[in-house]
Amino acid sequence: MPERSTKAEQAYWREHSRARPVRIETPGPGQESVWDYPRPPRVEPVPERLRVDFAGVTIADTTRGLRVIETAGPPVYYFPPEDVKRQFLVPMRHTTLCEWKGTARYFTLGVRGRESEAAAWAYPGPDAGYEAIAGYVGFHAGRVDACYVAGERVQAQPGDYYGGWTTSRIVGPLKGGTGTERW
Repeated sequence: MPERSTKAEQAYWREHSRARPVRIETPGPGQESVWDYPRPPRVEPVPERLRVDFAGVTIADTTRGLRVIETAGPPVYYFPPEDVKRQFLVPMRHTTLCEWKGTARYFTLGVRGRESEAAAWAYPGPDAGYEAIAGYVGFHAGRVDACYVAGERVQAQPGDYYGGWTTSRIVGPLKGGTGTERW
């Protein structure tokens, strides 16, 4: 693919054709289907307690979190910066581009001699419509020891790219694994 400007790259992915899997799970009582989530994504407040643990330390803990929900993926949770032990976040040069939210900057977690590269990220200056998450910190559940929503330990979203957290309240199928690139 030829090199594009940031805006052109975002436009390309926004217009990228999407497919739906053949079988969509039906949510039960108290569950949500990721196929009912909107595109473009939506930011919502989270009243439940959110927590992230790594190397025997609670890195983030809040009841004032936000989640971003988008078609096909489990929610991505964000912590207000004041509820994150930022002394354990080491800035990286690594960035990624979301067609909706803009440029994310990544952090390595460094705690008690353990490190986890690209375990956290933030959008310092998100694009219009996503200002609510500016400076908030997201964590990749597969790169920390444990993440919790309302006391339930979450599973990482399939694959290694997306940072969604899967709980028993979420049904799919979920994008992220092999063969889901066009969802």
